[in-house]
Amino acid sequence: MATQDYSARDKAVRHNIYASVRRRDGVPHDLFTSYWRDVHSTLCSRLPGLGFYVQQHFDRNRTANLWPLADGVRPIKAVLDGSAELGFANLDDQAIFAKAGTILYGDEANFIGEAVAYALPNGSLTYVDREEDGTRNGPDHYHRVHVYMNRKHGPQASAWLKETSAELARFEAVQKWKLHLPEPYSNEHPAPPSPNVEHVVEEDRLNLAVAEVAFTSARAAREFFATAAFQKVLGGQSEHIEALGAYLVTGFYTFVRDGRPTMAGLRGSRPAELIEAAGAANQREHAVVSMFTRDGQGL
Repeated sequence: MATQDYSARDKAVRHNIYASVRRRDGVPHDLFTSYWRDVHSTLCSRLPGLGFYVQQHFDRNRTANLWPLADGVRPIKAVLDGSAELGFANLDDQAIFAKAGTILYGDEANFIGEAVAYALPNGSLTYVDREEDGTRNGPDHYHRVHVYMNRKHGPQASAWLKETSAELARFEAVQKWKLHLPEPYSNEHPAPPSPNVEHVVEEDRLNLAVAEVAFTSARAAREFFATAAFQKVLGGQSEHIEALGAYLVTGFYTFVRDGRPTMAGLRGSRPAELIEAAGAANQREHAVVSMFTRDGQGL
């Protein structure tokens, strides 16, 4: 089991957007996931200002036993197929991306039925990350869940989430714990402004918090849930959380890290996998990579 902590690499991201995504009705799952990770991703990765870009794809059919629900807490029943996280080193970069990013909006209706962008002007909190590979591209080898929690109003809920996240992230079973505490979402000001895509959410996703939590296996997660420390946190869940839902991650795809596109960001996720599988080291040489970058630089 990995023991080193790589969470410090996320400190370069000062401002964040967390977006939940549901595929468009009538679009087959394979077409949706391939288009998102191979076509839409490379367009987004080439836009100026973007410092960090990750897609995490969910299994919409796996919902049982992912995260305990306390008495009095409603289940979030939204059907989702993934999330995208876009990060920026500073507000100027975010403004540059926002201006250039309008080119993305018209593409979303090709494969997305619902997209909801939550603003994190102060960034997110990564408490621990034992994943050595900071540019992972492929099936998720962890048992990773995104826990959606609709907070009760007032600052106490966010304070409780920060406190309990710091406490639980110290356990050896936890391979990653990242907490997103976005500003409340407004259906009157939907985001992103992509046409012919739904952006309106039910009450249980308006004051959302999201915890990305990874374990080595589903068994390790269930054993963690049985610990006294977790049971204590579970006992306080209903005091601060109105509704909760959990989503299992099947694929983890990194397209931009530290302001530079990864091989997946330049070429697409599946082509990058093929390059790795073939051992095609020549594809990573400067003369080749520079043909796919805006500034002619390497990875």
